[in-house]
Amino acid sequence: MADDWSSWGLDLHLRLDRSRGLRIGLENALRDAVRSGRLAAGTKLPSSRTLAHDLGMARGTVTQALDQLVAEGYLTSAPRSGIRVAAQPAPPPRAMPVTRSWLPPVEGTDLRPGLPDLSTFPRRAWLAATRRVLQTAPNSAFGYADLAGTAGLREALAEYLGRARGVVTTPEQIVVCAGYTHALRVVCEALGTASIAFEDPCSPDHPALAARLGLAAGRLPTDASGLLIDALTDQDAVVVTPAHQYPLGGTLSPDRRTALLAWARRTGAFVLEDDYDGEFRYDRQPVGALQGMAPDQVIYAGTASKTIAPGLRLAWLAVPPALLPALRRANAWDDSPVSSLDQLVLADLVRSGELDRHLRRCRSRYRRRRDRLGEAVARRLPGAHLSGIAAGLHAVLHVPGADERALVARLRSRGVHVDGLTSYYEVPERSPGGLVIGYATPPEHAFASALSALVTALGGR
Repeated sequence: MADDWSSWGLDLHLRLDRSRGLRIGLENALRDAVRSGRLAAGTKLPSSRTLAHDLGMARGTVTQALDQLVAEGYLTSAPRSGIRVAAQPAPPPRAMPVTRSWLPPVEGTDLRPGLPDLSTFPRRAWLAATRRVLQTAPNSAFGYADLAGTAGLREALAEYLGRARGVVTTPEQIVVCAGYTHALRVVCEALGTASIAFEDPCSPDHPALAARLGLAAGRLPTDASGLLIDALTDQDAVVVTPAHQYPLGGTLSPDRRTALLAWARRTGAFVLEDDYDGEFRYDRQPVGALQGMAPDQVIYAGTASKTIAPGLRLAWLAVPPALLPALRRANAWDDSPVSSLDQLVLADLVRSGELDRHLRRCRSRYRRRRDRLGEAVARRLPGAHLSGIAAGLHAVLHVPGADERALVARLRSRGVHVDGLTSYYEVPERSPGGLVIGYATPPEHAFASALSALVTALGGR
């Protein structure tokens, strides 16, 4: 196997396998370059004389290879036009991976859940913290870090989570991850061939990920008070969003919290607590993390995606000691490191109190938006009502008698994008129907027009 370059004005790298002969090697190399798109349709190839000279082959060998590819349809040959790459049929469409609905950008009014107002990113505080880190961090801070996270961030997170979320942990039990999906992936890999249950409804890509990793992934029903504990059987783990169920928006009730942890202790199962929107509570102080009641059974997961920005790809796990060795091994093999500089900057924001100040500002802003959404629905959409509004960055709009699919299509035709509640259910018939509205998503200056567009498109008065 040899690497050869042909240069006729444009460089082309050809990987020639000469073991079966020069002609066949050249045919395969050019065929592969056309198939892969490295040689685009219409590209003019050099003359056989030039190509033979560049590749160190006999001209007759090159001519035979080109003639064969012309016969197969990879190349075309015409008088005075030379030899060119022929247009190739379009490849069959690839199956789209399961992705969160808010990942692809959309044109128009974006009210899909899952994003904060990105204009709230604390640029000034982040820049100041970055300067402090660059001025004070030792050179070693920019080398290869512990795959579990920098010591500084793990120490800051252990303190912050204990103070703000009631999490009982140590820096040694913190594992920093590249977003929540990465955190879920390493948890699943640490659990091995186990059974894991998710709430129904939930983000559909999470059970899909667990199933892809070889776990038996099931769904368990929920209601306004969260997961129905009686539905638990012999699962090895269960994933819950107790602070603000996604997407229904309820909070796991105190009696169900107690029952869930009793089940986990009795069966030896782990509970993965996705602290989704845990920092954003509007009717009272944020509900403390479930993990604080059973730190040996609950894996706590938090992220900076809603509090700061999802583009940072920063998340963290507080891991029970019994699972920590397996999870650290899974994380070490996963090879999804998080920028050490971003970790150090976030640690600085936590220690300086800037993160708390930023969250207070965001909490106030999102509460005002929630109230404006509620007022608009009450005033302009008679009979409709919102649920799941005590916390978080989204709400569910229920329009009695309306067809959810038709509503989503009507909104989309008018440039307003929301999620249909049914898309989160394993079995569509179980859904009560509704629209999942991310009221945090638009920037502040565009929120009034986004709200008006939503209500108007729904036929509001």
